[in-house]
Amino acid sequence: RTQAEMAHTCRGTINLSTAHIDTEDSCNIVLSNGGRTYHLKANSEVERQRWVTALELAKAKAIRMRNNQSDDSGDEEPASQSDKSELHGTLKTLSSKLEDLSTCNDLIAKHGAALQRSLSELENLKLPAEGGEKIKAVNERATLFRITSNAMINACRDFLDLAETHSRKWQRALQYEREQRIRLEETIEQLAKQHNSLERACRGAPGLSSSSTGITSTAKGSVQSAKGEASDEDEETEYFDAMEDAPAFITVTADPKHHRRSGSNLSGASEGHPEDWNLEDSVFESSNQSSYNESTCKDLLPKKRRRTRIPDKPNYSLNLWSIMKNCIGKELSKIPMPVNFNEPLSMLQRLTEDLEYHELLDKAVKCESSTEQMCFVAAFSVSSYSTTVHRTAKPFNPLLGETYELDRLEEFGFRSLCEQVSHHPPAAAHHVYSRRGWTLWQEITIASKFRGKYLSIMPLGTIHLEFHSSGNHYVWRKVTSTVHNIIVGKLWIDQSGEIEIVNHKAKDKCQLKFTPYSYFSRDVPRKVTGVVSDADGKAHYVMSGTWDEKMECSKIVQSSHGSTSTEGKQKTVYQTLSPKVLWKKYPLPENAENMYFFSDLALTLNEPEERVAPTDSRLRPDQRLMESGRWDEANVEKQRLEEKQRAVRRRREAEAVEALEEGKDYEGYIPLWFERKVDAVTGELICVYKGGYWEAKDKQDWSTCPDIF
Repeated sequence: RTQAEMAHTCRGTINLSTAHIDTEDSCNIVLSNGGRTYHLKANSEVERQRWVTALELAKAKAIRMRNNQSDDSGDEEPASQSDKSELHGTLKTLSSKLEDLSTCNDLIAKHGAALQRSLSELENLKLPAEGGEKIKAVNERATLFRITSNAMINACRDFLDLAETHSRKWQRALQYEREQRIRLEETIEQLAKQHNSLERACRGAPGLSSSSTGITSTAKGSVQSAKGEASDEDEETEYFDAMEDAPAFITVTADPKHHRRSGSNLSGASEGHPEDWNLEDSVFESSNQSSYNESTCKDLLPKKRRRTRIPDKPNYSLNLWSIMKNCIGKELSKIPMPVNFNEPLSMLQRLTEDLEYHELLDKAVKCESSTEQMCFVAAFSVSSYSTTVHRTAKPFNPLLGETYELDRLEEFGFRSLCEQVSHHPPAAAHHVYSRRGWTLWQEITIASKFRGKYLSIMPLGTIHLEFHSSGNHYVWRKVTSTVHNIIVGKLWIDQSGEIEIVNHKAKDKCQLKFTPYSYFSRDVPRKVTGVVSDADGKAHYVMSGTWDEKMECSKIVQSSHGSTSTEGKQKTVYQTLSPKVLWKKYPLPENAENMYFFSDLALTLNEPEERVAPTDSRLRPDQRLMESGRWDEANVEKQRLEEKQRAVRRRREAEAVEALEEGKDYEGYIPLWFERKVDAVTGELICVYKGGYWEAKDKQDWSTCPDIF
């Protein structure tokens, strides 16, 4: 099958060219690709081996096909059957008319020739001189008439050929205009429906009186539709499953004193206790991030002075189109890119940047309520995108076996380790241990497509977070990142999709929606909204904010069903207390625009450190040369490292083919510090930390590390 066919397979399909094939025991086979895992069972060990051999051969064939073929998938959608029929009917009518014109042309030519013969005969007769001149003039006019009729027929034939050539282009233009008109009509209709529903919900919401503060503004409160919101996303953007059971909701800020007096008179609603929303007794704080730093971060002051700047980014010109025009439709990891498109950090370091707001998890440890803890976990999941708003450069693709450690055990109580465990597809495993009461681990596979006008980056895999004292185990996935204006215009990044965070112990859930940018929307750009609910589905908190600035949490004191909208959906009205700021982005350091818009943490990630593993990203020579501003040398070094890695991969593929021909098992690349296991919570095959790295660091015994640089 071609790659274009593979890209449009049915849901649930695993692409063998990027799949991991493992055996659990004598009869079981595990197929995994990103976040999807299949468990197969054979009748006997012999049959299992036959299947493994067949799958490995099929995988090798799929890899060869992927390397030899280019992705022919385009941005165009095929015309519908009715449009094709209409187009063919029009062309058939034009052809019929052209045949009629050709017949008329033949008749004109026939009769014109007869007329000329007759006129020639008249010229030969003995007629007066005046009559001969007139007959000669008529003969010339008949010749001109025949020439003109032939030219007309040729022009009609050229027109039909042109119509056939450009009919596809006209059809696409017409279809685009139709879609734009329908999209605009739907958007206007949706806005009108939301406006009317908001008015009805405001009038019909129970418990509202003159003492209530009323409906919050569009930026604060939220009118969120779980499905059907208009956007101008391209058709290739990856869409996630919508929250089918999550109706649109409206938040209304209520007066706590008023609610305390009137709460006993409300019926048919889920009620909370405003007195629980107390700054002195709750982990939540309404103060901003700076006051949080002043009051609680005295013990977090770094004991080691770290760098606060890097060399300024050089101003090198580059012909972008000459490089990009040959990359359309290809997998991003297969495109040889110069360092001009990079930033001096690897993907492993970018993954470690998720820990910039680790104090949110430190605060979550102190929460007694699992739903309160969920709010902090949700804010942490959103905070990881705050560094991407200005970061349009591409991180370095890690080499297979490359690692990155971030040891902040003495300063912030945690230590982090990343390892590149697969190259095709690129996959990184990450493990973080905090002695303040939590552990985080993940395996992320990056799928990306360049389509000429934008770049979609789809992180596959799950993120796990476990709190030691409570045993609460949270799992979620990342959303799709899209880089727009790749060729023309200023680059900008958008995050879109939905995150479902699940506490597998308490069964709490949080549904977060990242609203994609829309030209027609009045919402705040980069908006994120969500609801935290318990195992019974009862909503406790409303989350709102933006992924590049801050996240707020509002405690729900009452929820009720508003009026039914015209499309038959029931809106939920949440009365909430005043929101509390859970997370606020740190300001960027001075001169950040000349330092790749790095945050304070990002500036320290590539700082040279002693005693790290020889495979650490800090020791990667091309990345270090780029950071120093020596880009030409960095490009040469980058090509050398990539060619070295290709040679290792070719040798490994040859060994795999030889083992298959001999009927032996071939394990392939085995990660050094991680191992593949079936996760007990999700049932997925995931790389987890097996230990040994920090012990090897203490002993400075790196004898097992491969030579990748």
